[in-house]
Amino acid sequence: MNNKIKVLIVDDSAVIRKILSSSLSKYKDIEVIGTAPDPFIARNKILQLKPDVITLDVEMPRMDGITFLNKLMTHYPIPTIMVSSLTQEGCDATLKALECGAIDFVAKPTSRLGSDVEHVIEELHTKIKHASKAKVRLRQKNTAGTNGNSNHAQSTHLKSHSGKQADNGNNYTVFKGTNKVIFIGASTGGTEALKDVLIKMPPDSPAIAIVQHMPEMFTKAFAERLNSLCSITVKEGKNGDSLIPGQAIIAPGNYHMSVRRNGAMYRIETNQDAPIHHQRPAVDVLFDSASRYAGPNAIGVILTGMGADGATGLLNMKESGAKTIAQDEDSCVVFGMPKEAIKLGAADKIVPLNRIPEKILSFLQD
Repeated sequence: MNNKIKVLIVDDSAVIRKILSSSLSKYKDIEVIGTAPDPFIARNKILQLKPDVITLDVEMPRMDGITFLNKLMTHYPIPTIMVSSLTQEGCDATLKALECGAIDFVAKPTSRLGSDVEHVIEELHTKIKHASKAKVRLRQKNTAGTNGNSNHAQSTHLKSHSGKQADNGNNYTVFKGTNKVIFIGASTGGTEALKDVLIKMPPDSPAIAIVQHMPEMFTKAFAERLNSLCSITVKEGKNGDSLIPGQAIIAPGNYHMSVRRNGAMYRIETNQDAPIHHQRPAVDVLFDSASRYAGPNAIGVILTGMGADGATGLLNMKESGAKTIAQDEDSCVVFGMPKEAIKLGAADKIVPLNRIPEKILSFLQD
């Protein structure tokens, strides 16, 4: 019985196709069943070979990767990992791809040899394994790019105290003067999960600190995208930033982020200490600092993602008096991090993604 994961590589670069194909073929659990230089050839090979996972280049001739992915997810959804260049255009396109249904992404190798390629291939192998087990749902044609969430499409021109638009689809509760802080950790599938949570947070919600596993450059583009959609302000964090109501701070790529108390204020600190769980930023770093400095003033939320990062930190938060939430299995793209947290008994509540904002707000009123 062949239990190998069947992978199709789609990239217009013959060099990249060769690197990915030869490197992935060395893994005993991977079978590269084919390659394609453009989406039209890929379409035929998908129907013929029925891959378990595809890797997809963002920029290709004849049809770009985003357009192809959108068509794929509305007709023949397959777990897809984007291979993206580390440019501003590449970051923006990758975020659009994740919005259209891609499971995850890796940065395209910048050289043919050396540690850069080895690191990318190792990361890609891990993500292929998790993608093969991920939930991929058929998308409706008219919801591509919105994940079926119409909240921000119905926004009014009401202004919050911060000057951002409020959404008339939510009955907001105002939390002025609260010293509560919300801490959120996410990985695979987290970009869309975070959007679904933050878009429902009221303009005057408590401060929010977030770790999403994501490399440099991508976190800034991700924060800007969320800021354009949400009633709260969303920004990439910088060392020394204050956590203030009505604002969410996302850990910068390649930096751990923690929180410290400074009088009546909370401030973030960033560093480049060794990766934890192969991640920098790591959720455990943020959650552990929350347990020490915020204690019962904190709410911890662990969302979809592979691995175990954040599980121990969420338990520490719970034991320090914080309220804690884990996303449930059915609504996760990858039920890894929440699963590990639940196994440790770290979650006060196990909640579907669409009810997490409601549960956070209910904890704030306890």
